[in-house]
Amino acid sequence: MDSRQTFNQEMCSWINVDTTQPHEIKKLRTSFAISDEMLTYALDDNERARVEYDPMEKALLLIFNVPNLLKKDNHYETSPMAFILKDHYFFSFVNERTSYVENIIENLLANEPNQSTASLLFHTLFLISDYYFPLVEEVDSQRIQLNKRLREKTTNKNLLALSDLEIGLVYLVTATKQNAVLLEQVKVQSIFSSFTDKEKEELDDALIEARQAVEMTRLSSEILDQLSGTYNNLLNNNLNDTMKILTIWSLLLTIPTIVTGFFGMNMPLPFTHSEVGWIITLIISLGLSVWLILILWRRIR
Repeated sequence: MDSRQTFNQEMCSWINVDTTQPHEIKKLRTSFAISDEMLTYALDDNERARVEYDPMEKALLLIFNVPNLLKKDNHYETSPMAFILKDHYFFSFVNERTSYVENIIENLLANEPNQSTASLLFHTLFLISDYYFPLVEEVDSQRIQLNKRLREKTTNKNLLALSDLEIGLVYLVTATKQNAVLLEQVKVQSIFSSFTDKEKEELDDALIEARQAVEMTRLSSEILDQLSGTYNNLLNNNLNDTMKILTIWSLLLTIPTIVTGFFGMNMPLPFTHSEVGWIITLIISLGLSVWLILILWRRIR
C-alpha cells in the first residue's frame, strides 16, 4: 500500500491507496479480499456519488465528490473519491486531484487517535464538505468584481468569464447534491444499525454540513443565473435599439430616393422645367420625412 497507519490503540488501520498504481490494487484483492465490483466502482474516475454495502463481506463503499482545489479552464470541478470500510480497516483511494484528503485524514488521526473507522470516515466527509465553502466564496467574490466590469462595459471577455463561473457552479451544485443524498442513503443501509450513538451523531453532523454546502452553492448559482439573465436582456435591448435606429434611418433615406427618382423619369412631370423645381423636390422630401418621423415617434414612444 502507499501508506498504512494504525489507530484506536492499534485495533484499526488506515490504508491509503494510490489509484494510479495498478500493483496497489492487486494487493487489495489478495490481502483484504475486496471484491472486484467495489474496486471497479472505486477506480472509476467518472463514477457518481454512491453508497454500497455488501453484507456477506461486511464491506461498506462510499464514493464522495471531492472539490478540486486547482482550477481547470477557469473554473472549479470535482472528482469522485472512494472510501471502503471493512472489518477494522479504513481504505481511502486518492489520485493527483484528491491527494490533499490524505492530509485531512492524517490530521484527524493526530488530533483524535482513538476514534473508530466509521468516526474517521464521517469526520473526513465533514471536512471535505467544508472545502466547498471557500470555493463558493471565491466564486461570489469574482462575480461581484465581474459585475462591476460588466456595468462599465459589456465585453465578450467579461461575458465569457461569467460563463466560466456558471460552468464551475454547475459542477459544485451537482456534486454537493449528490453528497447529501449519499449520506442520507447511509441511514437505510443495514450497517447503520451497527453504528454506535456517537457514530450516528457524527453521520448527522456530516449530513448537516453537506446540506449547508448544497444551500450555499445553490444560492450562489441562482444569483449568477439571475445576473446572466439580466445581461442577456440588456444585450437584447441594446440590439433592439440598434435595429430600431437602423430601420428609421433606412426609411428616412428611402424617401428622398423615391422622390428624386420619381422626378428623374424621362417623361413630362410638374415642375420639370421650373427653376425652383429642385427646391420643390427638396421640400416634398423633407415634408414626407417629417411626416414619417411623427408616425414612427407615436408608435415607438
